[in-house]
Amino acid sequence: MRRYCDNRQGTIPPGVFDSHLYDEFELRAKAVSAEVFRVTRADEAINIILAIVNDTGVKTVASVSCPLIEASGIVDALKGNGVAVYTEQARIAEHIGVADIGMSGVAFGIAECGSVCQDALAVETRLVSSLPPLHIAFMKSRNIVPGIEEALEIISGFFTAGYVSWITGPSRTADIERVLTIGVHGPARLVIIAVDEGPDEGAA
Repeated sequence: MRRYCDNRQGTIPPGVFDSHLYDEFELRAKAVSAEVFRVTRADEAINIILAIVNDTGVKTVASVSCPLIEASGIVDALKGNGVAVYTEQARIAEHIGVADIGMSGVAFGIAECGSVCQDALAVETRLVSSLPPLHIAFMKSRNIVPGIEEALEIISGFFTAGYVSWITGPSRTADIERVLTIGVHGPARLVIIAVDEGPDEGAA
């Protein structure tokens, strides 16, 4: 599987982010209907995600690899609760049409608009973040930039090729009778897990 970091010219230096912007990011993200949970350690996400699974009757999850997801232990926790979890590229492609949840990492958040930026070079990353009705995105809580201008500077300076996705809340459209509808062209729910402590390599 092609890892998210293959789209980078090395590691994004911590100095480009400002952890003091997290509160503004969370406020803006919630304003566009994202659900945001801040945890100290990645493994604290297990209880949050299992509660979502139990509340919604989730049976199938498709997940791509990232350091925070690996550190959380959520894949094993889901399997231990009887949830089918697909993590390999071919298996994700085979089952993505019936997956209840897609899980991935995102590189950073944008305080100005509450968006998250995802390195989507790998096809399976695009699949898990756009097709299931619920997308769970792991990110480091300190990886926040002030605005779109700073986000573009990071993208132009550190991303080399392929797809970069900006995700702002759940999917929404108003192209039918100008009526706002959620979840028609993508996930109806976006859950962001913001982790204070985690692996230092990569961005998520």
